[in-house]
Amino acid sequence: MSDFSTDFNIGNTPTPEPEQPAAAPQTTQTLTAEQEYAKYPLSDTEKQQVEEFAKKIDLYDSQTVLQYASGTQKQIADFSEQALENVKTKDFGEVGETLTRVIGELKSFDVKEEPKGIFGFFKKNANKLAAMKTRYEKAETNIESICKVLEEHQIRLMKDAAMLDKMYEINQEYFKQLTMYIIAGKRRLEYAKDAELPTMMSRAKATKSSEDLNAANDYASLIARFEKKIYDLELTRTIAMQTAPQIRLIQNNDVQMSEKIQSMLVNTVPLWKSQMVIALGIEHSNKAAQAQKAVTDMTNELLRKNAETLKTATVETAKQMERGVVDVETLEHTNELLLSTIDEVMQIQEEGRQKREAAESSLQKMENDLKQKLLEINS
Repeated sequence: MSDFSTDFNIGNTPTPEPEQPAAAPQTTQTLTAEQEYAKYPLSDTEKQQVEEFAKKIDLYDSQTVLQYASGTQKQIADFSEQALENVKTKDFGEVGETLTRVIGELKSFDVKEEPKGIFGFFKKNANKLAAMKTRYEKAETNIESICKVLEEHQIRLMKDAAMLDKMYEINQEYFKQLTMYIIAGKRRLEYAKDAELPTMMSRAKATKSSEDLNAANDYASLIARFEKKIYDLELTRTIAMQTAPQIRLIQNNDVQMSEKIQSMLVNTVPLWKSQMVIALGIEHSNKAAQAQKAVTDMTNELLRKNAETLKTATVETAKQMERGVVDVETLEHTNELLLSTIDEVMQIQEEGRQKREAAESSLQKMENDLKQKLLEINS
């Protein structure tokens, strides 16, 4: 038996996107070959290949039924296993932990306030700048190391996305191969049931020969067996159809994670570095001013101590009295986080609703298909 994938060069022709099946009524029947052509369009060349292939199908050859499209079915099974393995080996948790480490390192650089007062200044200010530089250099080293890991993750994610594009194309080729097998099989069944079997039955009735009657019954059994084989191919085609959006979902996850890494590398880390450079520059500028201020404060300390203390206490008390229980900035930040949370929850709920609707549609179709098959068995 010939194979579409090797003898008819399926991969060289564009693969049409299958139409999404509408909700089937309770009386839905199995599609005929012509209906299959209408639902899953093929080129004229492909139609000719199907018709020629259908003529070669020998229902008397048990290996024909047994091996019919088995190669493509095995490819679909192997392909699904490969897609599943791709999902299982994805460790987005590792990438998330790495991103969290970067944030932790960025937050670890904290320009802490040194002890106030003239004595605290002379004691600590000499080492403050050196301490800041040390902390900055340590944080920068850690961040650079982590960013290299993130870059490796990003490269792997982009390679995976490209690989998933190829997997999507292969899946579409499998889908077309199965469709052509199904149409060819249905075309052969139509001829067998509409022409060959009636002729054999008429001969048996005319001759009243047990040999002719047994031949007709045997041929009817062969037709039924081949019908089951075509039904199995239709189930496999449904799996291929479901695999396509699954591949796109996996690919979308890869792209989104890659974008997060890209944002961290080109926005967050450079911004942090620029802010740290500014902080170190400000510390350089303030050093001289703080030293002179410390000398002036020490000279006038005894004369202004009581007045300064009173002023400081009074002003601080006034400031605290004028402040609200909660700063407006805090409320604004809290409100922004709340709005963002609501948006994300709504998005998640919408995505969940869409997935449920899609799942309900698929379940309805499977239920209708099963009912139809039960009706065919009992008919």
